Amino acid sequence: MKKHAILRLTLAAMATALLVAVAGCTPEETKDDGALGVVTTIPPLADFVRNVGGEMVEVTLMVPAGASPHTYEPTPGQMVDVSNADVYVKVGSGVEFELVWLDKLLEQNPDMELVDCSRGIAVTGSDPHIWNSPALAIQMVENIVDGLSLADPSNAEAYEENGSAYIAQLIDLDEGVERLFEGATTRVFMIYHPSFSYFAAEYGLTQLPIEHEGKPPTPQLLQKAIDEAAAHNLQYVFVAPQFGTDNAASVAEAIEGELVSVNPLAEDYIIEIRDAAGAIALELE
Repeated sequence: MKKHAILRLTLAAMATALLVAVAGCTPEETKDDGALGVVTTIPPLADFVRNVGGEMVEVTLMVPAGASPHTYEPTPGQMVDVSNADVYVKVGSGVEFELVWLDKLLEQNPDMELVDCSRGIAVTGSDPHIWNSPALAIQMVENIVDGLSLADPSNAEAYEENGSAYIAQLIDLDEGVERLFEGATTRVFMIYHPSFSYFAAEYGLTQLPIEHEGKPPTPQLLQKAIDEAAAHNLQYVFVAPQFGTDNAASVAEAIEGELVSVNPLAEDYIIEIRDAAGAIALELE
């Protein structure tokens, strides 16, 4: 694919440029005090950081698996980890936890470097779920490579190598999802919480949400969802483990369909996106 061919060609050039930059660092610019302490917000971001940083980083995850970034509050133990960290890697796209807590976390440790994973990404509307697009995940990983390299120049070459290897996996993931959806003429799916907007935009799909603006649907919105599902002859309603399923189950029952779980906040990003794409493909014709 053209976009990936260009990306593959540029990865080698990026690595060469970074080697030159690292070679010019003075001893005072390098770290030799053990693993880099990195705090991040959600499980997919922690997965990205671990793939880039490997054993060179120690990751503290603020919103644990299964918890909702809309409601989670950090524990005293997490606040201690934040006070000792070197870097905070934020999503940067409007995740509610970051909107509420990030300033407080930075006040807890004003010496932390801040890495914005949304740099270079056009955030649309009020949807923060940029990571669920593999193409945007590649940009996020590049931002992490840049941020960790800046915070820890002595390991910049290793961060670049790890990042390039992981980006190659994300490219394979992206191409695999595109192949999975090839030839589908009906490209509509219904989901309770609209967490796959960027995913849908990337692959030419239409996401029909039941919930809007983070609020439980009214009876009118539930009926609208039922009517839309029936109009498109949908058989599945997708739900995430961070949200209740009662309203989604009502829609599924009305259309004589099934609930299917997809996790927009999974700890293993590649596996979950591949599984979510396979589930959504069942709905497409």
